[in-house]
Amino acid sequence: MLSLFLVALASATLFPGGSEVWLARLWCLEQPALTLWAVATLGNTLGSLVNVALGRYARHFQGRRWFPASPASLMRAEQWYRRFGEWSLLASWAPVVGDPLTVLAGLFRLPWWRAILLIGLAKAGRYALVLWLAEAWLAPLCR
Repeated sequence: MLSLFLVALASATLFPGGSEVWLARLWCLEQPALTLWAVATLGNTLGSLVNVALGRYARHFQGRRWFPASPASLMRAEQWYRRFGEWSLLASWAPVVGDPLTVLAGLFRLPWWRAILLIGLAKAGRYALVLWLAEAWLAPLCR
């Protein structure tokens, strides 16, 4: 279970990972589905909260020459975030766009409790879907 937690945590940061595959593997090894779901959800949510913290901290360096985003791109990102807002975090489960959404939430100072709630819901849904798909498609191969 610790391995699942660590893979899920790392997968939610800007590092690539395969937490869904690891979750399905452990499910095939007949680990309890509810425990797998909870561990993967917790690890992945905490990893996304690392991104939120990085976004909050990045604001301190905004005026530096080496800062990766220009003022114009930050303004566009802020306009986009103001338009779609905190609800965009419900897509934080998605590959490619999920990680930047969590960084934006930190950059634009979304309150922690809202970030935890929305990211947690998104991640919980994602892993519930993975387990459902494992039950539907992998069961004959695993058991």
